[in-house]
Amino acid sequence: MSKKLIDLLALLDLELVEVNLFRGNNGNPSSQRVFGGQVIGQAMVAACRTVEGRLPHSLHCYFTRAGDPQVPIVYQVERLRDGKSYSMRRVTAIQHGNAIFYITVSFHAEEQGAFEHQDKMPDVPPREKFTAEQLSSQPMFSEMAEIVGRYYGPNRPIELRPIEIGRYVGQKIEDGRIHVWIKVAARLPDYPALHMCAPAYASDFSLLDVVMARYGRTIFDERIISGSLDHAMWFHRPFRADEWLLYAKDSPSARAGRGFTRGRIFKPDGTLVASVAQEGSVRERR
Repeated sequence: MSKKLIDLLALLDLELVEVNLFRGNNGNPSSQRVFGGQVIGQAMVAACRTVEGRLPHSLHCYFTRAGDPQVPIVYQVERLRDGKSYSMRRVTAIQHGNAIFYITVSFHAEEQGAFEHQDKMPDVPPREKFTAEQLSSQPMFSEMAEIVGRYYGPNRPIELRPIEIGRYVGQKIEDGRIHVWIKVAARLPDYPALHMCAPAYASDFSLLDVVMARYGRTIFDERIISGSLDHAMWFHRPFRADEWLLYAKDSPSARAGRGFTRGRIFKPDGTLVASVAQEGSVRERR
């Protein structure tokens, strides 16, 4: 079994401490702070383990403190509602006796609806044109900062294939729209909730980076200080997280040290499976 798969599953496999109380470990203890997507994914797992027969359809969360990567995170679940069609859970992530993160997850029993529509998938090159080998062989790849190269390297639980890579070497994206092909690096079990928790983890990858796309800069720039403030995600249709998905992102607004970003996630056949929104702190270091 692939080490990548083991790492991701271990990260999302929380320890049951007591009823409604779970504990999760950190994926990268040497980092400066806990990756926000990890906390989202683990908190979703905690919520899902308290609901039977229903899958998440939305989540809304706030980051209140930077997580300490040296210390496990405790997740406390509150059972807010169990109705005929919907269930709701609120999860608090705790370290050192303080809340570092809050999330509310809503679950819905599957039903037939009278209305159905979706946005059209952006017209972008297929994933086959963006293999790891092709990405690393492009002339500008050698000009990209080492940290960017590591971000898209092979030894990660989520594979990322950026389309507009010119922005990493100063190219400005005038409309601020960027696209990345993503998928879990190895096969996941046939557990539908896990296929939602995994992209919730991945949805925070480089989302604030889209704020800088209009300026030909990235959040990997050491002169930029950034951090997620809040995050929301909606699940629209079934999908597998271990198959390629297109993550289409844009930033409608940035002002006063904050940037607002949106994301839409599509299957290769054009099916819209999830939507994301996030506001974050984006500042120049003084």
